[in-house]
Amino acid sequence: MSPQEVLEFAKKNDAKQLDLRFTDIPSLQHHVSYPIGELGMDSFEEGFGMDGSSIRGWAAIHESDMLLIPDPNTAFMDPFAEIPTLVMYGDVKDPITKQRYERDPRWIAQKAELYLKNSGVADTAYFGAEAEFFIFDNISFDQNQHSGFYFIDAEEGRWNSGRRENNLGYRPRYKEGYFPVPPTDHYQDLRSEMVQTMIQCGLHIECHHHEVATGGQCEIDQRFDKLVKSADNMMLYKYVIRNVANQYGKTVTFMPKPIFADNGSGMHCHQSLWKDGKPLFGGDGYAGLSQMALYYIGGLLKHARGLSAIIAPTTNSYKRLVPGYEAPVNLAYSRRNRSAACRIPMYSASPKAKRVEFRPPDPAANPYLAFAAMLMAGLDGILNKINPGEPLDKDIYDLSPEEMKSVPSMPGSLDEALVCLEDDHAFLMRGDVFTEELIETFIDYKRKNEAEAVRLRPHPYEFALYYDI
Repeated sequence: MSPQEVLEFAKKNDAKQLDLRFTDIPSLQHHVSYPIGELGMDSFEEGFGMDGSSIRGWAAIHESDMLLIPDPNTAFMDPFAEIPTLVMYGDVKDPITKQRYERDPRWIAQKAELYLKNSGVADTAYFGAEAEFFIFDNISFDQNQHSGFYFIDAEEGRWNSGRRENNLGYRPRYKEGYFPVPPTDHYQDLRSEMVQTMIQCGLHIECHHHEVATGGQCEIDQRFDKLVKSADNMMLYKYVIRNVANQYGKTVTFMPKPIFADNGSGMHCHQSLWKDGKPLFGGDGYAGLSQMALYYIGGLLKHARGLSAIIAPTTNSYKRLVPGYEAPVNLAYSRRNRSAACRIPMYSASPKAKRVEFRPPDPAANPYLAFAAMLMAGLDGILNKINPGEPLDKDIYDLSPEEMKSVPSMPGSLDEALVCLEDDHAFLMRGDVFTEELIETFIDYKRKNEAEAVRLRPHPYEFALYYDI
């Protein structure tokens, strides 16, 4: 929409409130609301004042004043608000220089799109992300100086199969939750309502289903879109899922690995480049790919360890990225093979359908940073003609130890991933897409507030291992 169309849209829907939203570096969405009368044509230029000093990883207290500029292309009516509320995403600017704020993740994604166009390689990057999630009935957790615990209760949890009360017995077995019909799939109607609400908000949804794990693991697939739009869509996707679940008295988590000994949640990212309305990844090479697509894969695989801290950005991410749970630990590419980090889907031979599916990301990632970083890695592969090597078309987990030695792997911890990002981030800084200051801020925040914070605390299982040692 244009700004004028947004004002007409608000009037048509009798909007009483304006809700402006933005995303911090760790991927939590924030909002501030105004009476709709505060929104005028000048708002799309002048914006609204906000304090950036209380946002994680953002400005210091002495430089906290910022502007939030509504993006008219993101407007929709909030389906959950009792008072009719118009929602838009905002872009963050410095009120003095009027320059975009370099720590705003959405700006980084927008710069990645600009860099792609300026490179001459392509003019459009499409991303289609598949974010999995768990639906629980109750979650409790705490950590203090003398105790630490979490407790998950899920209607669909296999661990509840011995419960005496209110037990009708239909629950997926561990690692066997893929595609069962109701009543084993408890959440068909809940997911359907999530999907209908997403459609109401303007998202294009292709399908939904139960996922492999017990405990209510699900997936709803969105249609691919341009990079920034796809990241916007992911934030809306999470908002709708959490709020529909909340209305049903359920709680949703996008944690990559909340349940021990079962599959974790990934965010497999399908990617392709186009120019002048034509697809660039279809060709006569391996799996129907062009040489450009193979170079793009080469870039993803070369920089995967550096990318890991951005695309799998939590300590919990590395409990998912372990062998044996369909997680793409090993850095190889293959057609059809889901145990490879890069998979080339073979559902269609059409050049328009040719894409690369990068499987290491998880839904804890900030989509603006993650999509931008993956595009920069792929572009580095194209511009420097990085050969991805030979494909690996057998089950990686069945390889002999000798064969495995030649296959590089993802980092084993967030600590290791942050070191990898420190050592390999020059490709992210091309075109000033990422800045050195942003990368340093990201690494410092993650190291201090997450990696070191977890490492300093005793783990409950350590008592089982060592109490009587």
